[in-house]
Amino acid sequence: MVDFSQIKEHMEVIGADGVHVGTVDKVEGQRIKLTKSDSGAGVHEGHHHFISEGLVAGIEGDKVRLSANADVALTFEEEAGGSSTSDGQ
Repeated sequence: MVDFSQIKEHMEVIGADGVHVGTVDKVEGQRIKLTKSDSGAGVHEGHHHFISEGLVAGIEGDKVRLSANADVALTFEEEAGGSSTSDGQ
């Protein structure tokens, strides 16, 4: 299990494939809050998304590596209330 206290503001969040997923705004409970600038487009634009602790595989220097590739991890991002951003596709 990853020690969430090691996750700091402005760390890069990357998928298992090394692709950029987002940038840490802060840790809230057991979720990583991503910056608004990494919120995506369309209905997801302009608000924060969250990554659950269950997706975090480890910390490598100034990067948080996820256990899923970036494209898959993005389907598991959560909104502020905890609901998934997945559109069911």
